[in-house]
Amino acid sequence: MTTYTLLLILILIVAVALILIVMVQNPKGGGLSSSFGGGAQNIGGVQNTNTFLDKTTWTLAIAMFALILLANFAIPRGNGGNAPQLEETLSGVETTQSAPASDANTTKDSVQ
Repeated sequence: MTTYTLLLILILIVAVALILIVMVQNPKGGGLSSSFGGGAQNIGGVQNTNTFLDKTTWTLAIAMFALILLANFAIPRGNGGNAPQLEETLSGVETTQSAPASDANTTKDSVQ
């Protein structure tokens, strides 16, 4: 497995995790933090849950940014030896002859 493929898989995993974390949050204070006992202070409290979700969102966003930058440098690029030559690319191309100049007395708008 190449480095580029590994980075693409990691980007997809981080993207799905980021989507899930953002969907769990509720900007009005509901979200996951209010589902723990209807807002009661359970399992570290509501504030700790909001802080965890906020930090996780930022961490995943920064990880996504870094992975995308790394993937840019890991893209397999053809070097001079592997790249197709211009002559090989143009070998099947046909050229056309230009049409002879038309008579000076006729114009494009004339109907005969």
